[in-house]
Amino acid sequence: MRTIAKFLLALVVALVLMLCFRALAFTIYVVEGTGLQPEYQPGDRVLVNRWSYGLRVGGDGGLFGYGRLGRRPVKRGDLVAFENPRNTGEVLICRCKALPGDTVQHESLTLTVPSLKNCDDGDYYWLEAIGAGNATDSRSLGFIPEKLIIGRATTVIYSLPLW
Repeated sequence: MRTIAKFLLALVVALVLMLCFRALAFTIYVVEGTGLQPEYQPGDRVLVNRWSYGLRVGGDGGLFGYGRLGRRPVKRGDLVAFENPRNTGEVLICRCKALPGDTVQHESLTLTVPSLKNCDDGDYYWLEAIGAGNATDSRSLGFIPEKLIIGRATTVIYSLPLW
C-alpha cells in the first residue's frame, strides 16, 4: 500500500509541475488559417515560448497593472503569438513587421506605430500574416498592444491536417 501512495504522490507532483511549466514557459497552439502559408500549414502544432519577451504579469482588472518580468523587446521578423483583441480566447500568430515608432504604409495611408514607453499598456506593434490571404492581422485589427502578446512562436512540434 505504501508503494502505491508513493507512486500516486510522484504522479501528482509530476502533473502539477508539468501544468505549471506549460502555463508559464511553453504553450502549443494549432495553426487554423492559411495566413502563415507557405511556412506553416493548417493543422501544424506550433510551440510558443511564453518567456521570449518576458513573463506577462497583471493586466486588465487585476490588482496590479500590466507588466513583464525580464522584459525583452519584440524583434522585427519574429513570429508572434497574441490574443485577438476582438475575439477573446482566440490566439493568432503573425510576423512582426513594425516596431514602436516605425512608419507603416497601409492602403495609401502612412501610419506611425505608437510608442508608449513607461505606460501601463506598454508599446504597440504592427503584426501581419505571412501569406496574402484573408488573414486576421494588423491590417484588420490595427496596432496590437504589447499586453496582448503571449510569446514568440519557435518551431512546429508536429502536424495533423485539420478535417
